[in-house]
Amino acid sequence: MSRSRDNSSAGSPSSAGTSPALPSRRDFLKTAGTAGVVLGSGSALLTACSTAAGVGGGATSSSSSKGTIKILLWSHFVPRYDTWFDPWAKKWGQQNGVTVVVDHINQADLPARTAAEFAAGAGHDLIEWITPASAYEPSVHDMTDVVTQAQAKYGNQISFCKQSSFNPKTSKYYAFCHTWTPDPGDYRKGLWTKAGMPDGPATYADLLAGGTQIMQKQHVRMGIGMSPEVDSNMAARALIWSYGGSVQDAQGKVVLNSPQTIDAVTFMAKLFKQTMTSEVFSWSAASNNQGLVAGQLSYILNSISAYRTAETTSASVADDIFFTPALKGPGGKGLASQHVVRSYMIPRWAKNVDKAKQFLMDLVAAAHDAVYNSELYDFPAFPNTAAASALTGWLSNDPFKSKPPNKLALLANAEQWTTNVGYPGAANAAIGEIFDTNVLATMMASAAQGKSTPKQAVASAASQCEAIFSKWQAKGLV
Repeated sequence: MSRSRDNSSAGSPSSAGTSPALPSRRDFLKTAGTAGVVLGSGSALLTACSTAAGVGGGATSSSSSKGTIKILLWSHFVPRYDTWFDPWAKKWGQQNGVTVVVDHINQADLPARTAAEFAAGAGHDLIEWITPASAYEPSVHDMTDVVTQAQAKYGNQISFCKQSSFNPKTSKYYAFCHTWTPDPGDYRKGLWTKAGMPDGPATYADLLAGGTQIMQKQHVRMGIGMSPEVDSNMAARALIWSYGGSVQDAQGKVVLNSPQTIDAVTFMAKLFKQTMTSEVFSWSAASNNQGLVAGQLSYILNSISAYRTAETTSASVADDIFFTPALKGPGGKGLASQHVVRSYMIPRWAKNVDKAKQFLMDLVAAAHDAVYNSELYDFPAFPNTAAASALTGWLSNDPFKSKPPNKLALLANAEQWTTNVGYPGAANAAIGEIFDTNVLATMMASAAQGKSTPKQAVASAASQCEAIFSKWQAKGLV
């Protein structure tokens, strides 16, 4: 993950929509929130300002405010999105009789800031996460009514978006997922062409063979993280799934300790020794992007944000960056996790809950502008929005000047090789904790660094997963 830039010269048609009045809010949940106070650094509240284009609200303009909706969300990796969203949100508030306040925060600080607010029982009315926020289910409003209404208007929510925001154990939507981001492989075509793979690797075997040759003959390393950050967690899961393993099965039973997982960890240790350097054990979420843009890495697993950055900072590098779908494992299966799954929670303390839910409906109505202003980083979670119908055309002829113009066309079928972090089950509270505590990334690093054998690393990680699942099963959420 990384920050990109604002390409304000490219215009976008405005998208407007009207949502019907939402049903009455759900009853408050009775159980307590997540335990523990983790203090995080937050930014000062920033009231969204300046003029806006196209708000999807159906209410008439109101000169008198009837309350406030405070929104906490990440600073988007493509800044153009924030320059669209902030004035859009303010204008929506003006049209719907509320004051909208937007607070952007660095993604790395968002979990701690969220934990602090839930521990205090006060804070923002809408909180957006980019990974499943399943652990907060006891302390948030049920979003079933919003999802039901959105599906009636825009078609069934993409399955892995549902699995990232719905708990089948309790039949509740703990969050509302409105968009997701593919996680392709990003490779340097010039380097891979010299290695005899002009289209990049198609399998993990290709990745090892080509990456090793590039490292030995062209002296350019690979960049797949094994550190406590989100990209490393995504990479570990993609590799394990593609080798036929998983943390849990479809029924929520821990199955991590398997020959398939051990084979995947063995592969990662070999890949590290032959293609990478020890920097990958201390990376942040931005490190792989920075290395690719600097021309120092042959392959990373990431969204298109690094490429968007390179388009303005290093045109020659950008022209040489191309993409691959999920790499296939030994059995011919290839899966990647969604890079980002953006979901809003409404905490129990929130006021103006019905207005907050209307805001989410109208944000889906504005998906055309939202996707465009993310520079095609965000994909719609519902299939019948204006954004969904426009996206294929944008990917085939990138309005942000890719060379060639159809460079992003392979992402049109990304839904087919993308899944959620709890695959083949839901992203439940146990899966969320395993992700947030970096169990799988640490497992990979332990074997790659020689601190344990792959078999030992998997056994240790599986034991941690069992304990986490037991805790959440006792709470009735798994």
